[in-house]
Amino acid sequence: MTNPTSRRRAPAMSPEQRREMIVRAALPLVVEYGTSVTTAQVARAAGIGEGTIFRAFGDKDALLAACMAEALRPDDTLAHVASISLDLPLEERLVEASEALRGYLARMGAVAGALAASGGLRRDPRLLGGGGESSEERGAAGGEGRRFSGREESMAATREVLVGLFEPERDSLRLDPERLAEAFQFLVMAAGRGPSPLTSAELVDLFLHGALRADEAE
Repeated sequence: MTNPTSRRRAPAMSPEQRREMIVRAALPLVVEYGTSVTTAQVARAAGIGEGTIFRAFGDKDALLAACMAEALRPDDTLAHVASISLDLPLEERLVEASEALRGYLARMGAVAGALAASGGLRRDPRLLGGGGESSEERGAAGGEGRRFSGREESMAATREVLVGLFEPERDSLRLDPERLAEAFQFLVMAAGRGPSPLTSAELVDLFLHGALRADEAE
């Protein structure tokens, strides 16, 4: 028979951890319902009382702003790209990086698109990416790791990790890794649009080898 006094309770969440847990539960619902999602739906998905949401965020608009900020946050994706093994061939490195970046762009687009379709982006400027948090709160949320707030900083951080993927081949590249990283970044951003988007493998092959077949390029 288990002694009740020997059971240990799970450690209590910090306010930042609780906010992150709520946002993770809310994101799929925001994609599905946009600004029409209710705090009751989020509470059920998170397994908490509805009052916990209001204590954590104040109101639903602040929660939606936090969801938009999370969708815009690239640090997990950039950590993935930075961890790609440099022992892999350059082509494989770039395909993996493309898949990670396109996944991030798709998630961001899904949340922003749902909020825009339901009028949220026009109603509340916080949903454009400000997140409704102070810089101190953004830095504290989620514990360790870099946080990026602002489009330019995010773009620069993406270029930085992409440069590292090109660096081992620096001596054999036609352009320096910094310029290639910038070109690859914008190609990835554009390649997911249109009726028949390129796969990551096609995109990387085109980037590295050009549009002409090898026999035609000679």
